[in-house]
Amino acid sequence: MNTPITRVGGQGLAPLKQLVEDKVSKDGQTFSATLEKFVNDVNSLQLKMDESIEKMATGEIEDIHKAMIAVEEANTAMEFMLEIRNKIVEAYQEIMRMPV
Repeated sequence: MNTPITRVGGQGLAPLKQLVEDKVSKDGQTFSATLEKFVNDVNSLQLKMDESIEKMATGEIEDIHKAMIAVEEANTAMEFMLEIRNKIVEAYQEIMRMPV
């Protein structure tokens, strides 16, 4: 008698999201709050980069090095954020593959 294998826990991301929101770090922030702060920081670097490029294009900034530094900071922060996202997705997929 064969029984089909069914997925355990049909709630999807809800239990994982609750677990992430409940986990508090040593400094008193939840993981989701820390991640949100990091995303906001990356966004502010992107906005600073856009502003620097605009100022360079209009001639307000004569030092191209400042604009290039802003571009590289934003680029590095975005790459780091994407790697963090990839690791989170990878961890979630590994959890979903675990037998219960």
